[in-house]
Amino acid sequence: MKTILKTITTALTFFAIVFTANAQKSYTLDAKTNFSVFGTSTLHDWEMKSASRTGTANLTVTDSKLTDINNIDITLPAETIKSEKKSMDKVAYETLKTDKFKNIKYVLQTAEKVNETTWNLSGTYTIAGVSKALKTQVKATVANGIVTLQGSNKITFKEFGMKSPTAMFGTIKTGEDLTIKFNLNFK
Repeated sequence: MKTILKTITTALTFFAIVFTANAQKSYTLDAKTNFSVFGTSTLHDWEMKSASRTGTANLTVTDSKLTDINNIDITLPAETIKSEKKSMDKVAYETLKTDKFKNIKYVLQTAEKVNETTWNLSGTYTIAGVSKALKTQVKATVANGIVTLQGSNKITFKEFGMKSPTAMFGTIKTGEDLTIKFNLNFK
């Protein structure tokens, strides 16, 4: 009887360890997360960055590899996106309609694993009050308890109901295409 109890106890301990190692866990964005928006104009290429954001994810990590993505929800205050010029920031905030829509959001709908480090995510971006479902391919790494997702999306102003900004009475025009790049670090 002692042997049977010892075997059952050992088996339960083993399953508890395996379950704990594979359990889904809630993560939050850390300070090393980066968001950038790249675009062009008749004057120069430009970049705007944001260091302010909140976000959570429900992820499963097994043996230092991302094995499941169940939820990602990110909010970026629109007026935290900055360039090197305040006048450009002002035009960007008008374009983003920040007087009415304070945040840019992303909510994951589905995640499909392609291989050990690549995932295809389908999610909804909400920018300037317009929501649009987009697919994004991300590279995933896990190191020191931090899950990093890197990727980018190409969008247009028109897709989100925005008009390409102009400056200097229309002599400087912004290109229609934008690239959103991100490096999400969840811990």
